[in-house]
Amino acid sequence: MDLVIRSRLERFQQDRDLSGLSQDEAFEAFAGFCVLSGYYEGEFDPGAFRTGGENDLGIDVFGILVNGELLHDSTEVLAVVENAKQLDVQFIVIQAKTSARFETKVISDLADNLKHVFSPAHLAYPASGDVVDLRSSIRALYADISKFAEKPPRLRVRYVTTGEQIADLVEKKLRAAERSLAALEQFAEVEFACVTRDELVKLNKQATEAVKANFAMVKKFAMPKAPGIEQAYTGLLPTTELVANVLTDAGGGIRKTLFHENVRDFQGYNAVNSEIKNSLLDEDRRRRFAALHNGITIVARDMRVVGDEVYIRDFQIVNGCQTCHVLFDMRERLTAEIQVHVRVVHSEDEKVIGDIVAATNLQTAISEEDLTSREQFHKDLEEHFAAHEPARRLYYERRSKQYSSRQDVEKTRIVTRPQLTRAYAAMFLGDPSGVGRYQQLLEARKDDLFKQGQQPFAYYTAAAAYYRVEWLIRNRRVEPKYSAVRYHLLAALALRLCGPDPLPRNSKKAVEKACDGILAVVWDGAASANVVGDLLARIKKAVEQEAARGIPLGEMVRTQRFADSVREELGFPPSRRGETR
Repeated sequence: MDLVIRSRLERFQQDRDLSGLSQDEAFEAFAGFCVLSGYYEGEFDPGAFRTGGENDLGIDVFGILVNGELLHDSTEVLAVVENAKQLDVQFIVIQAKTSARFETKVISDLADNLKHVFSPAHLAYPASGDVVDLRSSIRALYADISKFAEKPPRLRVRYVTTGEQIADLVEKKLRAAERSLAALEQFAEVEFACVTRDELVKLNKQATEAVKANFAMVKKFAMPKAPGIEQAYTGLLPTTELVANVLTDAGGGIRKTLFHENVRDFQGYNAVNSEIKNSLLDEDRRRRFAALHNGITIVARDMRVVGDEVYIRDFQIVNGCQTCHVLFDMRERLTAEIQVHVRVVHSEDEKVIGDIVAATNLQTAISEEDLTSREQFHKDLEEHFAAHEPARRLYYERRSKQYSSRQDVEKTRIVTRPQLTRAYAAMFLGDPSGVGRYQQLLEARKDDLFKQGQQPFAYYTAAAAYYRVEWLIRNRRVEPKYSAVRYHLLAALALRLCGPDPLPRNSKKAVEKACDGILAVVWDGAASANVVGDLLARIKKAVEQEAARGIPLGEMVRTQRFADSVREELGFPPSRRGETR
């Protein structure tokens, strides 16, 4: 293997705790990480996207982008589809080989297999559990084609090797494979490409860097210097420039990670957003766009300005999420004459950044709960996680790719806010069946999550348990097909070690005692494997009961009946919805 690729692969294995994989398996995960990161800039576990095992039909890695979220198992896909009014979908399929050349037979075989996978007919070949799960996701996504907002899903297929050249015959096979898959008439676009050694290195560099962008901003002026602000500019930017060079990711979708510090996700076409859209459709109003509508605020932790060119790195759009999404949706109708008001602020002071987020959003009717992403509690969580001894240290990621440049941080120990929210809700709010519907979970449990007065230790404990369960899945100590029950495992772990009583709200000592009991098992590799193995055996009985009713695994784990069945297998009565642990 090429020396540079080997070095990057070894570093990747170390960062991702994948040292137990063979070189071929590790290369699959590495290639998947590099390619998927080109379409999704958020943090994810690349090991979880490998298919692995026999009968994978040449699909070494796959990911499904649904409305900007990177998903793998049908449980998550079903939850998103169920709650989405519109769907924007991309399938990304990867085959990776360590060889230094591209083979035409691999391309032909993979194309043929994918035709069978996407066909609604019964699969003609024996298939692994992951491939069967992919087909379940496909069926869920195509169940209501009216939800495809603008066009059907796009299919991206990548064949990755360490080869440096693509022969003419290989190129012809790629085009033939595209035509063959396009003949299914299920995709708006089919793209089958080879990834060379140099392209793989480039993708790896991009995947491990913080988000960045550069754009031309001619109509701007510098704002006066202020404490905590390195530099700031305000002015007008062509909407075409904003969409093309700031909002659009490598896969042609909107960069969802840019809005993590914006207090609200896109609200759809409500009255305000419909008015923004109508302005873009009106010939006169579109030229007055900057005067008619609020602009956007970008906060960058690194910025350089050279003439008209603005270079930003590690940045977020902290206000203007609604405007950005409407502009992106209407990108085909935009012209350079349509301008948007933009403020770009360069600051490395977290307090200043928090003040900017609060100030820009309180100009609209934002509730106090909507500002939780900048509350002191999240800063306390970040500090608490990092304060533990190295062997037990986890890192709470308050902003996207916060630790991307930290070589001393093992990436599997990074816990994102969605992961932490789901883990805590499953373990200590007794709601493992509701965690798949993330936005609904936040709304339903807003009074029970991330509140001052709660103990950070409990959140850390939930994160540690999540980390251990993911480690067991990643290292095949838990069969990958049972990854769908991970949150029920967390709930079962809390029941086994703490009992059914709610976690005390006002007693730090009682919380620490309960959490210490969980952590003693979680951080003991042998003990955690034994306990989780026993719990999984009981959960399998609940799975068998639901399967006998004809309910697929991906669907049953989202039902309260399944959660209650798991409790009964553990010797506890059904839960009372609404109670908290």
